[in-house]
Amino acid sequence: MTSHPPIQVTGLRRRYGGFEAVAGISFEVAEGELFALLGTNGAGKTTTLETLEGFQPAHGGTVRVLGRDPYRERRAVRPELGIMLQEAGFFADLTVAETIDHWSGFTPRPRPRDEALDLAGLHEQAGVRTRQLSGGQKRRLDLALALLGRPRVLFLDEPTTGMDPEARRATWRTVRDVVAGGTTVVLTTHYLEEAEQLADRLAIMHRGRIEVSGTVAEVVAGHGDRIAFRMPDRLQVADLPALHGVTPAITVDARRAVAAYGIAPGGLQPALDELLAWAADQEVVLDGLQARSASLEDVFLHTAEGMAA
Repeated sequence: MTSHPPIQVTGLRRRYGGFEAVAGISFEVAEGELFALLGTNGAGKTTTLETLEGFQPAHGGTVRVLGRDPYRERRAVRPELGIMLQEAGFFADLTVAETIDHWSGFTPRPRPRDEALDLAGLHEQAGVRTRQLSGGQKRRLDLALALLGRPRVLFLDEPTTGMDPEARRATWRTVRDVVAGGTTVVLTTHYLEEAEQLADRLAIMHRGRIEVSGTVAEVVAGHGDRIAFRMPDRLQVADLPALHGVTPAITVDARRAVAAYGIAPGGLQPALDELLAWAADQEVVLDGLQARSASLEDVFLHTAEGMAA
């Protein structure tokens, strides 16, 4: 066990010409922890991952993986890493089993082929050429290869893209098992449910900076709750009540105006009671009424929209 976190990032900066893709971010990932790095396209997630993986150097700040610079000391670090890129290339005419055998020849301490097939759920496809695999099956093979060397640190860049819901949940189970076994994981994903399900902690990036970080509960806390309903036909926006002093935002969904209130933490039930009393007094039905706590999606959208404003 290391005496320091397996991943330490301090003031990381990375440029492409005059464009600063990563603008001084800092975070740590503990042993046996899954850390999700979220953000819009172009936020700097993949650049950050590529720097941690040792594919490119930092232009500022420091990056340490297992106590070493992953770029300058790549030969020492690489055998301890598992890397699942957004896109990986296979030899099209090799079968799944042959692909695993081929990679095993370059991998220290490789798992047996059958164990790798189990991890990917690809036993039935063992004799299928990789060019004949579906997109989701190729991603599962990518994961098996990333786990082939029993890595201490695993990088997953959009691991479930192209998978159907059943395969995605099977992959989540595999990742949970890997983390439970002590592997440190850094994940990027556009599926916010995936981050909610898997992450011990997460960070949301925008334009090269980390804007929000913490556990899912910590990130969501403070963003309030939401009440929404379709506008009654006979009422105008000016007729709607202010709930706890909050006026609604109006959007259009399927050609119907929708009123949505952002409610401060702890105020959901009193605001809902107030709204229902108003509706009874007005003798209107609140079609499509929803009342729910804030979600990671709310925080993500607020961060992206707020930073863009």
